Amino acid sequence: MALLDGKVVLVTGATDGLGRALAADLVQAGATVLVHGRDPARIADTVREVSALGVAGQVRSYQADFDSLAGVRALAADVIAAEPRLDVLVNNAGIGTNTPGGGVRQESTDGYELRFAVNYLACYALTQLLLPLLRDSAPSRIINVASLGQQAIDFGDVMLTSGYDGMRAYRQSKLAQILFSIDLAAELDGTDVTVNALHPATFMPTKLSAAAPISTIAQGVEATMRLVTAPPEDTGSGRFFNGLRDQRADGQAYDAAARRQLRELSEKLTGL
Repeated sequence: MALLDGKVVLVTGATDGLGRALAADLVQAGATVLVHGRDPARIADTVREVSALGVAGQVRSYQADFDSLAGVRALAADVIAAEPRLDVLVNNAGIGTNTPGGGVRQESTDGYELRFAVNYLACYALTQLLLPLLRDSAPSRIINVASLGQQAIDFGDVMLTSGYDGMRAYRQSKLAQILFSIDLAAELDGTDVTVNALHPATFMPTKLSAAAPISTIAQGVEATMRLVTAPPEDTGSGRFFNGLRDQRADGQAYDAAARRQLRELSEKLTGL
């Protein structure tokens, strides 16, 4: 029996880079993989490539643009309607520091700063919407692909309307994922649903881009697969990993007041 036979794994942002390589490894390990992407042509290409590594019906596709919370809600509704179980959610979809926009501040369909919306709010909303299915499928896991690039959230200007910088926006959104991971892990303690965040490779590139080196992607797949497959006692819950290593995140992640403030803001912005 393959390692992940019978397991269903949703990978967001699965049409490129780490997500695409992870989907391939998951299928080869026996999992049924739900491939999420934004572009229908790229989704179809990924499904063809990854399906060739498994058996018929082992790969299914889902389309949604995380620029829109309505799109995230529709994705969650589609998954709940079609999938009787969900064992692992890998929140991998996101955008980097300067593309799109070339460093100019942009807003999502809902009027939120784009990187905070796509990298964090979409992750938050999708997880919350799929939580009942993950609970019903327990033991299950939530894995948030964050980054070593972190910057404390300025709750006075979360949308960075003043002094915008793409790197700052990216780092803030990634730290928000980690605060969310720690907060949700505490909420789910004792439920057999674990939540962890990771920086997938063992180093932080000086320039972030979708065209990551193959060696970096391979490290990222290894680290993420470990959180998918390792015994829960080895990885725990509410932790941040740098590749395969346990690592302390930015100090704000361990501030209960900051996590509560982010939770309240997230509930307000997403309507959840």
